[in-house]
Amino acid sequence: MRPIVWIPERTPSSERERLATLADVQVFPATGTLAGSLGKGDLLVAAYGASRALEVAAHLDGLRFIQLFSAGVDSVVGRIPHGVALCDAAGVHDVGVSEWVMMAILASYRHLAEHLESQRVGSWRSESLPGEDLAGARVVIVGAGSIGAALEARLLAFGAAIIRVARRERAGVHAVSELPSLLPDADVVVILLPLTAETRGVVDANVLAAMRPGALLVNASRGAVVDTAALTEAVVSGRIRAALDVTDPEPLPAGHPLWSAPGVIITPHIAGDVRHEDARAWQLVFEQVGRLARGEPLANVVIDGY
Repeated sequence: MRPIVWIPERTPSSERERLATLADVQVFPATGTLAGSLGKGDLLVAAYGASRALEVAAHLDGLRFIQLFSAGVDSVVGRIPHGVALCDAAGVHDVGVSEWVMMAILASYRHLAEHLESQRVGSWRSESLPGEDLAGARVVIVGAGSIGAALEARLLAFGAAIIRVARRERAGVHAVSELPSLLPDADVVVILLPLTAETRGVVDANVLAAMRPGALLVNASRGAVVDTAALTEAVVSGRIRAALDVTDPEPLPAGHPLWSAPGVIITPHIAGDVRHEDARAWQLVFEQVGRLARGEPLANVVIDGY
């Protein structure tokens, strides 16, 4: 029997047609009040509208799966209907986020912000502003998932040495609990952890204090993984630098010290926003629907919040 798949009304027509070769496709509206049962559904594609998808899920009979387009699921964990499995978009954002991290590291290492400021005021800085290079740099990647692997491949091409860290120790990967002993020799620390009850605030004052003076912290995961007060103190004092695509709260309030702290780069949670992001996400949906049609287990099923 063909699976029944519900998709947002903004789904491109080309993707609707492709999915229709594998499943019975139903479209749910982006807005409006929902009443009663919408009918049966095996898979609900939330895309980036998780809140609306949760509203729709409550009106579907026999729903088995909800597919997100985000790698992080902290906004919906605990809100999924009983008996429904949540699937994240692991793999979809590997290219965008890993390239953003590379950009952030290189921008910090080569003083891009200072040079752009000189350009804005029409000043050719004749004094030396030496940069750093990544050859031989020790980079600690905290979060050894698919984005971490994609980042590692890019860093290795620049000659960096990689130390892998995850929530739990395994072959070739250190546990987060080992961070204080790993950080004194690290030049760059990249945070790619999912936000869970276990990881909230895990990069605290003690972890930041273990970083060597002048080291760079890069956070491309969730703002709340890092203790904002501790980070603010560490960067305002000039002890470390930071590149942040995420903050806590998000956005930071006007006048927050992180906005203007020397050595800090902030972008508005756009690390994964690249041109081919949607195509990769819909390809994942197509593959998931194919698994459903063949009676195979789905990929990326969320367990324990990630």
